[in-house]
Amino acid sequence: MARGELVFAALGGIGEIGMNLSIYGFDDGRRRQWLIVDCGVSFASEEQLPGVDLILPDIRYLIEERRNILGLVLTHGHEDHMGALIDLWPRLHVPLYATPFTAALFEAKRLSEPGAPEVPVKIVPLGGGLTLGPFAIEFINVAHSIPESNALAIRTPAGTVLHTGDWKIDVTPLVGPPTDEAKLAALGNEGVLALIGDSTNAVRDGRSPSEADVAKTLAELIRTAPARVAVTTFASHVGRIRAVADAARAADREVVVVGRAMERVTQVARETGYLDGVQDFRSADSYGYLPPDKVLALCTGSQGEPRAALARIAEDEHPEVTLVRGDRVIFSSRAIPGNEKAVARVINGLIAQGVEVITDRTHLVHVSGHPRRDELRQMIGWVRPKILIPAHGEALHLAEHAELARQAGVPRVQVCRNGDLVRLAPDGPAIIDEIPAGRLYKDGNLLVNAEARTVTSRRRLSIAGLVSVALALTEKGMLVADPEVELFGIPESDARGGSMSEIARDAVEHAFESMPKPRRRDPDAVSEAVRRAVRAAIAEHWSKKPMCHVHVLVV
Repeated sequence: MARGELVFAALGGIGEIGMNLSIYGFDDGRRRQWLIVDCGVSFASEEQLPGVDLILPDIRYLIEERRNILGLVLTHGHEDHMGALIDLWPRLHVPLYATPFTAALFEAKRLSEPGAPEVPVKIVPLGGGLTLGPFAIEFINVAHSIPESNALAIRTPAGTVLHTGDWKIDVTPLVGPPTDEAKLAALGNEGVLALIGDSTNAVRDGRSPSEADVAKTLAELIRTAPARVAVTTFASHVGRIRAVADAARAADREVVVVGRAMERVTQVARETGYLDGVQDFRSADSYGYLPPDKVLALCTGSQGEPRAALARIAEDEHPEVTLVRGDRVIFSSRAIPGNEKAVARVINGLIAQGVEVITDRTHLVHVSGHPRRDELRQMIGWVRPKILIPAHGEALHLAEHAELARQAGVPRVQVCRNGDLVRLAPDGPAIIDEIPAGRLYKDGNLLVNAEARTVTSRRRLSIAGLVSVALALTEKGMLVADPEVELFGIPESDARGGSMSEIARDAVEHAFESMPKPRRRDPDAVSEAVRRAVRAAIAEHWSKKPMCHVHVLVV
């Protein structure tokens, strides 16, 4: 009987879509050694997290276990799987492994960020593998919306785990080979202890359409466009970029690349051979010199990002690219949950300019890179796991994937959350412990803990504003001068026309005068009394309690 304990945990990516970071541990009775799979980010909502750029997994547990970490393996190059590396890798300094395109994309991203640290990447050939301590890892090609997406077969003395990463079944992908059915079926024949699987589309019946079907629709829409055409898609979607380029060439249009992320990906794709045979693209500064019926703008901004190219075009603020009535914009994408308002804002801005906007609501201009229910059943049929753990999804997706697995005959199904330590073998599955799991916020060039007051205070400021009060007192508790009061983000007057500044100033003076004279000599007591009085006074006239900062200076 195989010896040793095999465990799994997620520090991100379970109970949410994005921020994927999984760990596998094997304990041979002497010590537990760890393998990390992926290190991604989620994207913050300005409404919920003002000023926060990215959300990263909290890796304090991995920092404590750093000496026992054998390596970090990337399944593919999407930001929700590798976007946290530049910030978090320096805290770990563990060996990093990736296939050629993923490694090149990461290096290009690193070079584009000022002050980014050197991060050495060890290249794994396509379909190759590596051994790290008790983990023998085989890369298995799967179709997805970026080149070189891989499932990982992780063999250990306690059994084999298939970590699917992001995948779908597409027999006609435009870039790279299809999902490797033969390898997956052979793995099933060999015996699979556990499948850790993508749940993103577990609520959708049937199968995801093929990229080839999207390419046909794009070709027709681009061929029939009467004037300028702009297409936006995920910058990393090289297959979609190739489809757009082919359609543009057939329609005798030049492709102009607009947006730094798109420029970076197309360069990496050419260097790694994924755009071989595709015509050269032009830079944005050539856009204005091309006739309307001879140009196609390939733009960043499919998710409504305010600084991306399409958002600036929609606001008529882009320095080189403009659209006018009669032009056509194709959103070859779907809004990620949480981005709907931002995308709608861009679409409305374009329509207000008279631009025709086409989305997947009316045309097959986008397909998901994740498996629907029939594809999930087919994966289970190939692999025949003893255990299935749904991953990469919100609670609904995980529950639907779990129920599908039970119906498909998987003997044991384990639903877990970020931070749950799951024993896979022996005698698994079972949640045996909980490890620290949380979030870090990328705030400018700093990482702050989600539990810190920084962002909470900022959110309160955005809702109810700030009152700043400055008092100068003598050592005997006498006012040296009139209090100084400033209001930020607060209405100038109340419903009756009274000055909010005067309301606040009256509250300061009344609170101070109401204090017993001995208490006035205590700066902390004065500060707290004034703070409470000002907040109560503003709330009485506004029904909102602002933050209030009181500075007491003893002179």
